[in-house]
Amino acid sequence: MKITRITLYRYDIPLKAPIAISLGTIEHARNMLVQIDTDEGLTGWGEGSPFWMIVGETQASGLAAGGDMARLLLGRDPVDIGGCVDALVRYLPGHPTTRSSFDMALYDLAAKQANLPLYAYLGGAKRPLVTDETIYINTPERMAEDAVRIYEQGAVAIKIKLGTNAKDDIDRLYAIEKALAATYPERSYYNVPYRLDANQGWSHVTASEVLYQTRFIDHQFQYCEQPVRRAEIHHLAKLKAEGNVPIMADESLFDAQDALRLVREGAVDYFNIKLSKSGGIWEALKINTIGETAGIPCMIGCMSESRLALTANAHFASARPNVVFCDLDACFEHALDPVEGGIQYRNHYHIDLPDAPGIGATVEPEFLKQCEKVIIA
Repeated sequence: MKITRITLYRYDIPLKAPIAISLGTIEHARNMLVQIDTDEGLTGWGEGSPFWMIVGETQASGLAAGGDMARLLLGRDPVDIGGCVDALVRYLPGHPTTRSSFDMALYDLAAKQANLPLYAYLGGAKRPLVTDETIYINTPERMAEDAVRIYEQGAVAIKIKLGTNAKDDIDRLYAIEKALAATYPERSYYNVPYRLDANQGWSHVTASEVLYQTRFIDHQFQYCEQPVRRAEIHHLAKLKAEGNVPIMADESLFDAQDALRLVREGAVDYFNIKLSKSGGIWEALKINTIGETAGIPCMIGCMSESRLALTANAHFASARPNVVFCDLDACFEHALDPVEGGIQYRNHYHIDLPDAPGIGATVEPEFLKQCEKVIIA
């Protein structure tokens, strides 16, 4: 099988409302789609979500780099995923999100040729998956309202974005706990843990102060993602040693080399793997293997992907039992859903995977007609 044509799409999805994290605010999911066609009539689909505040890419830079990547892959065998990915890395280092969209499309093709759903192609089985839902940075009152709404929908975990200053973030946590306690005085909400995410927003001192305050909130705090800046591995290790809340690496973990360093320095309790951050499934498999070998469970996370990429993420999670947490809620914030097939959310948060060959998701043809595209053949 040979790659004969690659089409790049500007894949814009409006959000229901702007969403804010410590690094900034986004008002639109400005993603990119990759369609890879072959001489055997098979087509692979991939999606990248270039969250510029984290990966240093934009939709425009991704589409520009994608043109070069596409020309490099023409004529290659897409089933040689390692060879294709290695060629992309050597020719154009960096650009993990753009590369992840090609990686995803290659895996889609390889699994289709094998006539297997992606989770089976990856050597795994279908297993129960459930996602949390995220509360984005806002006033304490608004975040408390969101927490009650999410709990009422049957959430198994509530993810709370923080990362401003100690006083405001502590106020947010107390407001959420107070609102849930007032609404459910029988404490039925107690078994729904909180997951914190500061997105590099704190100094070590601030992080230590906020995480210490969780001792005075009688609730389970499952972990805190990336409390300090990406390069401050030593501070991650200190926060882990303080033992207030388990620590998860996100922005400090892009690739397998980062994973090895985090293991060597004993810096974290968990890894957050995101396909758009790691460069795709090929590298994510390496990260998970390092984590599993070192006794570090993983989470599969997301940027602002549609259900197409979220489905690929879910296949990866299902195939790897060391992935114990799912944060695959990006599409909850989207004002429209142009994806056909793909994962379905049962009872809001339980994920049902498709059994079709490959990823099992495509984008509606009518929606694609509206997308700006570039064809490389």
